[in-house]
Amino acid sequence: MNPLPFLIILFITTIQSTSAQTLINTTCKTASNDDPNIPYAFCTTSLLAAPASRCAALQGLGSISIRLIRYNVTDTRCFIKQLIKDKKWDPYQRQCLDDCFQLFTDAIDSVKQAMRYYNAKKFDDANVQISSIMDAANTCEDGFKERKGLVSPLTKRNVDVFQLSAVALSVMKIVQTRSGLI
Repeated sequence: MNPLPFLIILFITTIQSTSAQTLINTTCKTASNDDPNIPYAFCTTSLLAAPASRCAALQGLGSISIRLIRYNVTDTRCFIKQLIKDKKWDPYQRQCLDDCFQLFTDAIDSVKQAMRYYNAKKFDDANVQISSIMDAANTCEDGFKERKGLVSPLTKRNVDVFQLSAVALSVMKIVQTRSGLI
């Protein structure tokens, strides 16, 4: 059996994977330099976690980053729903959770709309939708902070949604810049 075809495929796959990782690293370096809300490690880890990122071009990274928001927002909404079922919350905490549930329900619609706008290259409209998701995460977190000493059970999730949204906005900006749309 001739090993040459196998070696050629392995070589091409390695080049594509290295090229995609370089694109992710470069994109995340730009994003983290431009926005203090985007830690480089968070950006690279998040984008590399998506299997499609290994062969994506820049435009594809934008779609992937929005999809990551959608997965995270959907999972967070489910997590909140489970927390609400727990009877240990006082009325104020329960109201905060109910508010967060509604915010994340609305965020699911916003992220779906953001993807439609992004795919249509309506970047300003996509930006508005993603920014509203960032606001939802902040508003959810702030509700818990209004009562002194109350700790939010959603802090990590809210931070993740905020940072994933910041990554998506940054990738969109890079796409726009390279497309000559800015």
